[in-house]
Amino acid sequence: MLKKLIAEFLGTGWLVLGGCGSAVLAAAFPQLGIGFAGVALAFGLTVVTMAYAIGHVSGCHLNPAVSVGLWAGGRFDARQLPGYIAAQVLGATAGAGVLYLIASGHAGFSLAGGFASNGYGEHSPGGYGLLAAFVCEFVLTFTFLFVIMGSTHGAAPKGFAPLAIGLCLTLIHLISIPVTNTSVNPARSTGPALFVGGWALSQLWLFWVAPLLGAAAGGVAYRYLSPAQPAPTDVSGDATP
Repeated sequence: MLKKLIAEFLGTGWLVLGGCGSAVLAAAFPQLGIGFAGVALAFGLTVVTMAYAIGHVSGCHLNPAVSVGLWAGGRFDARQLPGYIAAQVLGATAGAGVLYLIASGHAGFSLAGGFASNGYGEHSPGGYGLLAAFVCEFVLTFTFLFVIMGSTHGAAPKGFAPLAIGLCLTLIHLISIPVTNTSVNPARSTGPALFVGGWALSQLWLFWVAPLLGAAAGGVAYRYLSPAQPAPTDVSGDATP
């Protein structure tokens, strides 16, 4: 179990450093900025790379919503949820800390820029309100879990699950960066928010509630559609699915 938690800590740290780092350091870099598309791809790449690196150790959840969704879908032991969620939040916070150390080395850096935090209303990149943000986060996390459940099923092509999951996360970001800066991951939202404080912390509740509800619904929906054979692949790191 300790190895699983260390893997989740490191993997979630990489997700925040790679994904949020691309937004903070490279999205609007003068003349060579990667923009929304580059940030979306960066988030997808963090999942792909870590899925191949630690998928066989911990299942590479990197996200409390994924852990809850897999539990709801019958793929994860509820007894492991507290440890996984704690490791993911700590990893995200560590990743945000490393990013802060790097970003603050620039003379013009300021947390007032948001530090890739998620938000709605005046803190939404596109000015989207609370209801739009909630619906967006719920539906996209639902879809994310649906893809995760399907791509790791025993009937799915072997070895391609990380690509499907990473591409799904890329697409999710392409859709929703203008709405909420894209969460679908409470740990990813918590790390940067702890550094920004103020509005980021006051709005953080939405980026826990909507993804967790959406993920649970996605897990249950896929379980209903595909409840039996062939058995799903092991996504928890245990010998028994």
